[in-house]
Amino acid sequence: QVQLVESGGGLVQAGGSLRLSCAASGRTLSIGDMGWFRQAPGKEREFVAAMRWSGGSIYYVDSVKGRFTISRDNAKAMVYLQMNSLKPEDTAVYYCAASRFPIATAQRGENDKYTYWGQGTQVTVSS
Repeated sequence: QVQLVESGGGLVQAGGSLRLSCAASGRTLSIGDMGWFRQAPGKEREFVAAMRWSGGSIYYVDSVKGRFTISRDNAKAMVYLQMNSLKPEDTAVYYCAASRFPIATAQRGENDKYTYWGQGTQVTVSS
């Protein structure tokens, strides 16, 4: 089992920045990929970014490319999502997720490929 806990959400003005953190614990050596997803009110959960737990193979949804950066610190069992140039449409609950196996690029946005999920952290961007 792997446990994930997100932090770092909050209220920020448009154009501002936030850094989300995801602390992993438990059987972290069994993690394949780490991903960030988000869910806005009344909308389905959508993929934001993912990377191999071992590093590399980074992938972003088009709407955040150039603004968001996913990174990890394996020594600390942490994954981060640096969010810059935030827009009101980025407002959502952000979730950290982990898969048991590496995911093919074409499938990295699929919720069911991730086994473990955090509880989410709210990000609100005001205009």
